[in-house]
Amino acid sequence: MSQAVAVAPAARPARRALNRWELWGRALVLPYIVVFVVFVLYPVGYGLWLARSPQNYVRLFDDPIFFRTAINTVVFLFVAVNLKMLIALGLSGFFIVQRWWVKALAVLFILPWAVPSIPTILSVRFMLNPEWGVINSTIFRLTGLDGPNWLNDPTLALSFSMLMHIWKSLPFWTLILLAGRLAIPSEQYEAASVDGASRWQKFRFITWPAMRTLYFTSTILSMIWTLGDFNSVYLLTGGGPADLTHVLATLGIRYLRLDQIELAMASIVVALPLVLPLVYLMMRRLSK
Repeated sequence: MSQAVAVAPAARPARRALNRWELWGRALVLPYIVVFVVFVLYPVGYGLWLARSPQNYVRLFDDPIFFRTAINTVVFLFVAVNLKMLIALGLSGFFIVQRWWVKALAVLFILPWAVPSIPTILSVRFMLNPEWGVINSTIFRLTGLDGPNWLNDPTLALSFSMLMHIWKSLPFWTLILLAGRLAIPSEQYEAASVDGASRWQKFRFITWPAMRTLYFTSTILSMIWTLGDFNSVYLLTGGGPADLTHVLATLGIRYLRLDQIELAMASIVVALPLVLPLVYLMMRRLSK
């Protein structure tokens, strides 16, 4: 008669105790996790919860200001960002010149990016004041005529907001593209010069192929950041005149001031169809 033999379950391996460096690593990561949950994950989740009702989007789309804001946002993205990146590409070729006066000019050029945004933009708003601003005062002193009311015309106001955005962020992207140019071996340009290549041919066959990925990735990243650019529009025009220069980054503030929190959150959520494709394109380019 066979006798059943009981097989004891295999003992689980004992958990390894964390060493001192692993404990320190977890302790240092913990504050970041807490900050991320409290100040990022919770606000985003709470905002999505407030904007969950379809009725919020019906009310939002019924507001005529929303469609004007959507158009302003698209214009701001594709005009201001592309113009800024094209100028940055050209200036990166200028600042790569090894001359002392170019280096001195680079220091002055980077100041708008280094100076805080709020006092800078408010100073420009003061300059554009139709009554006592510096620009109109100069026009009156030189011609005896009153200057235009710059910020009371929607087209002019939005144009100045885009110019403000370009002027403020242009130094940063110029430095990024300048770094890309400096990574190109100088021997390629020397060989092209020996072959009699023109400046345009050097750019077309050497500079642009080497910088194409950096340029397009920087443009996409700039578009993502510009969608959240609050200062350039709100501090300069306040969304006026008559709420005609709002972009999606400032429309939510308008609803908050009107005590319509659900609409403010909904106006942010509707920006996701613009943000997510840009994030996807950027990650796809970076993965290559």
